[in-house]
Amino acid sequence: MKIIKWLDEHLEESLLIVLSTVMTASITIQVFMRYALNSSLSWSEELARYCFIWLVYIGISYGVKKQKHIKVDVVLQFIKNKQKVVLGLIANLIFLAFSLLVIVYGYDIAQQLLGWGQTSPALHVPMGFVYMATPVGFALTSIRLIQQIFYQILTLMGKREFEVKTEQDFVMEETIEDKNQK
Repeated sequence: MKIIKWLDEHLEESLLIVLSTVMTASITIQVFMRYALNSSLSWSEELARYCFIWLVYIGISYGVKKQKHIKVDVVLQFIKNKQKVVLGLIANLIFLAFSLLVIVYGYDIAQQLLGWGQTSPALHVPMGFVYMATPVGFALTSIRLIQQIFYQILTLMGKREFEVKTEQDFVMEETIEDKNQK
């Protein structure tokens, strides 16, 4: 149970740290090789690019988990708490439907590429693994959306508190934290 709890709390963060570290190290090595040794590596730019692709799709899930994904929240400024939850629930259901479509079609594309045996030029990684970032990232996103939908339904039933946060709420929290740290 501890492993599941840890994965729920830290999976995206851990993956993002690893991918960012590999990407940064790869670019740093390439810059050093090019400018200090007048030689370049054929694989470093490709590795950095593929890490960035995976980073983006895992980042979508992280954004949903933290409720910091892109949204227009001007309407949320004018409605009450329960109405915010209902609007957030509707938005999450639409986002979930979109995510499920991306998973299905993204998986199909990745499977086709794996079947064709296409590999990347420098690393010789099957391109299907690179394209698998899309369905994997959106699968994690779907899990986070289902969690939020569950919490929103419990909130509407009066069994739990779930706050739909706007960008203004995040700024206010950061301002309060900054004042408390001083």
